[in-house]
Amino acid sequence: MNKSYIILQMYDALRLGACIKIRDCCGVYGISVSTFRRYMAFLRAYFSEMYGLDIVYDACLTSYSLPADGSVREKLATYFLRACAKLLCDAPSGDIIACGDIMNKVFSAAWRFAKREAVLCIAVLLAVISMCFVPPDIGYLDYIDWDTIAQLFALMTVMKGFQSAGLFSFLAHKLLKRACSTRKIMLVLVFLPFFFSMVATNDVALITFVPFALVVLRLSDSLRLAVPLVILQTLAANLGSMLTPMGNPQNLYLYAQSGMPFGELVLTMLPYCALSAVGLFAVVMCFRSAPVACGVPSAPLGSVFGLVWPAVGFVLCMLALFDIIPPLIVAAALLVFGLIAARGVLAKVDYSLLGTFAALFIFIGNIGNIGPFRDFLSSVISGRETPVAVLASQIISNVPAALLISGFSDGWHALVVGCNLGGLGTLIASMASLISYKEIARNFPEKRVRYLLVFTAYNAAFLAVLMGLWALLEFVIL
Repeated sequence: MNKSYIILQMYDALRLGACIKIRDCCGVYGISVSTFRRYMAFLRAYFSEMYGLDIVYDACLTSYSLPADGSVREKLATYFLRACAKLLCDAPSGDIIACGDIMNKVFSAAWRFAKREAVLCIAVLLAVISMCFVPPDIGYLDYIDWDTIAQLFALMTVMKGFQSAGLFSFLAHKLLKRACSTRKIMLVLVFLPFFFSMVATNDVALITFVPFALVVLRLSDSLRLAVPLVILQTLAANLGSMLTPMGNPQNLYLYAQSGMPFGELVLTMLPYCALSAVGLFAVVMCFRSAPVACGVPSAPLGSVFGLVWPAVGFVLCMLALFDIIPPLIVAAALLVFGLIAARGVLAKVDYSLLGTFAALFIFIGNIGNIGPFRDFLSSVISGRETPVAVLASQIISNVPAALLISGFSDGWHALVVGCNLGGLGTLIASMASLISYKEIARNFPEKRVRYLLVFTAYNAAFLAVLMGLWALLEFVIL
């Protein structure tokens, strides 16, 4: 038999978790024991270099096998390798293994990207499926709300600039200097993301203050509070961001689409935000206070230049938000400036969120051109925007829910309420919540299950209270 074919079969068997017995392999393929050992030495070197795995030899069974810890991507690559092997069976064994090497690298990168950007991948998949019903044409460009994309990009760039300059950590340090008890520390660390998220977005607030909180707890010997504190910070960021258009991406989108005045959106969410603040304060006060040594890590500010340009950019973003300057001009100005003087900041912008918006715009536009389906969705959503948005957010998160439901309803106030309250509940109801979970998983892997349980309980309680307020305002007072 062809040498390459035999090596490939042995490779395939090992990858699928089978044991290769020397006697059976030599008998099936008609090779000598010395030839078998040469092939196995080749495979041992390959698996060690590619996967860091050692092929194990069982002296009792005279067999070779891999440890039983193969990953999904490796199994997928195996099946593709089989197909390519048919084309390469006459090629040298090194070429076949090289083919497998390339495929493994491609699948590894694709698998990591899909896990990291699951929402973007789902949005692109929905857009591609919708293209089967509405073929692509120049009209696709009209689907995308370029002003929303531009405003989102500009705001993220500015906030990343402030974050890189250390402004948020510096202000947090000043506020914590006199906190000499665990309760005071918790109050400051919970309400920092609550108020900062109103202007800096919920994800920026969590990226900044969750790691800072863990450092403060470690220095004050209060790490036992890590899980409840990070959960409360996550709630605070999601709840505080409800109040303003620039607090989170769904508010920015709904604000731009609806055309409602700035003050009207603030007044719509003010009762929910105020009740949330009371609830967060009450929960923190339930924790026993213990004295700690005053003092937190210093947080120096960046350069004057690093502070001035984000401040100017923020003013431009506010002018665009109030329709004084076109958002596309602001975004273009910040892009050009970033390419010249702040490339590191531009690299930190969440471009996957922009891609998710663009893909969902295409999906919504295509669905809107399918008459029967559009009419069906409109009839289901109409008059039920808030509960539908809350439920949809639990599965697809509140940003995609806002984009999808807004395509079939013009109940803007109900959508703003539903998509904001929908950020409570499951871990993916607001994608910003994953930032906190990853910090806990990285620093305290043994507490992941506890975190998920307590997180779900806290979120369910706040969601129930705020939905009760919605029902009261909707059906009783108003």
